[in-house]
Amino acid sequence: MESRTEYQQKKRKKKKLRFRKWVIVVFLIFFLSIFVFSAYQVYSWHNDNKEIETIADDVVKDTKVKEKEDNDNTENVNPPEDISNDYWDYIKMNLLEVDFNELLSKNSDTVGWIQVKGTNINYPIVQTTDNSYYLTHAFDKSNNEAGWVFMDYRNDAVNFNQNTILYAHSRLTGSMFGSLKNILDSSWYTNKDNHIIRLSTPTENTMWQVFSVYTIPKESYYITPNFNSNEAYQEFLNTMKSRSEVDFSAEVNTNDKILTLSTCKDNFGNRVVMHAKLIKKESR
Repeated sequence: MESRTEYQQKKRKKKKLRFRKWVIVVFLIFFLSIFVFSAYQVYSWHNDNKEIETIADDVVKDTKVKEKEDNDNTENVNPPEDISNDYWDYIKMNLLEVDFNELLSKNSDTVGWIQVKGTNINYPIVQTTDNSYYLTHAFDKSNNEAGWVFMDYRNDAVNFNQNTILYAHSRLTGSMFGSLKNILDSSWYTNKDNHIIRLSTPTENTMWQVFSVYTIPKESYYITPNFNSNEAYQEFLNTMKSRSEVDFSAEVNTNDKILTLSTCKDNFGNRVVMHAKLIKKESR
């Protein structure tokens, strides 16, 4: 017969084995849950990308977008005194005009259309009462983590503020503002033809000259829409100009209105930012 000590040792050994089995089971469940969650995230990401590209393709296909030659309504905005400034070449380029009837019938939040040379950015712009809805909704208002290109809710889409701000996600596929990071590549900024943004709204066609591109940690200063004084606004413009990682010929002063494009650069909160000033406009 086994002794009491031997019996107790066997009992403790069985308990340890049962405990180890439970630990293994718990760990297996934990890692399986992580795997299932990760697989679902990958599936959702892929599905969102597929849906957003389909929506974007349909929007572009169904929208009449054309270049518009200057006419008696075309106005050059705040021209520089320096005749060698690239401004004088850019204003010779045609404006962009978009038929918004179809877009507005699909989404009444539509306020404009933006095209950035040298990137994939060629989309309608929407605006609502906050800066969160279109982070998770597509142009057709379906739930989609790819979101859409939207204007800051504080901005006036008809009478532009001193600083009009546009946001969109930076998708790895290059959709939305995913190609905005291209502006920091020499292949983009060494081609001066790229330094132009064209934006059409239901009331006006406009052209903007890029004057600053950079990356920066998340902050609220560069997305200030209006300033209390010309001094504060000029200080802002000087700061945005000095941040640029590229030396552009464009100069800015308080007579200028500017356009800001902002998107995420990485998962650490850093942003890719582009600023451009209004150089030409035409009422519709």
